Amino acid sequence: MKILLLGCKGQVGWELQRSLAPLGELVACDFDTPGELKADFADPEMLAALVRRVQPGLIVNSAAHTAVDKAESEPDFARTLNATAPGIVAREAAALGALLVHYSTDYVFDGSGSAPRSEDATTAPLSVYGRTKLEGEQLIRASGCRHLILRTSWVYAARGGNFARTMLRLAAERDSLKVISDQVGAPTGAELLADVTAHTVRRVQAEPALAGSYHCVAGGETNWFEYARFVIEWARAHGQPIRVAADAIQPIPTSDYPTPAARPLNSRLATHKLQQAFGLTLPHWQVGVERMLTEILGQ
Repeated sequence: MKILLLGCKGQVGWELQRSLAPLGELVACDFDTPGELKADFADPEMLAALVRRVQPGLIVNSAAHTAVDKAESEPDFARTLNATAPGIVAREAAALGALLVHYSTDYVFDGSGSAPRSEDATTAPLSVYGRTKLEGEQLIRASGCRHLILRTSWVYAARGGNFARTMLRLAAERDSLKVISDQVGAPTGAELLADVTAHTVRRVQAEPALAGSYHCVAGGETNWFEYARFVIEWARAHGQPIRVAADAIQPIPTSDYPTPAARPLNSRLATHKLQQAFGLTLPHWQVGVERMLTEILGQ
């Protein structure tokens, strides 16, 4: 089977290059790939031509406009990358009979309440990012292509920038920190998403009825304040130069840190459907974060 991976240089895309490689002939593309394999989501028809050229049996799209605040000032560009382009890729997948894997987000919900959202919960995005990601989902479903849509949240990876790196840098520079404590979710590793993707793809190939939409996040839940404390105290315990004292990390509400895009306070996603359908156990978020910290800190 030929596999077309779009957005191969992003956090999830980088891990997908590893996890998808055993499944078939992998063609990995990104916006700056030279020549005929360039995958520029700002030019959806170029993507259509790329799909027709490669003729894949599986398309995995990990490309997106993920700059949540910036999207507020460039909604048309965000819509092109998050909705129009995935919709056109889905159209081409349907024509080929290919399976399309696409990643979406907890931002399609309004973040109200405290219960985990199921896959069929009412959507009500608060931001341009959330609205365009929801539209992308809708266009994929409307195309009629076989698809797996995996909604996730708080994605991180050892490669590139992430919340943990930022907290470690600030903790080494400052005497005190203030971190938002009223947004709740599950930090989810790109590595976990990539491994789940490969597993679900294999199962859907054998059992096509399993295709559809699923939530995929690590187990457990936390908030950004507790996440920061966990990262900082882990690093302190492993000999890293931490300046901020444990009691000098202060929780603050989202209202104290205004941003252009509204964030959902409740990013909990229920994963029972995914775990039951595919026989998976999703590890606790701390397991993945510890592994990431071990890698980036050279422990």
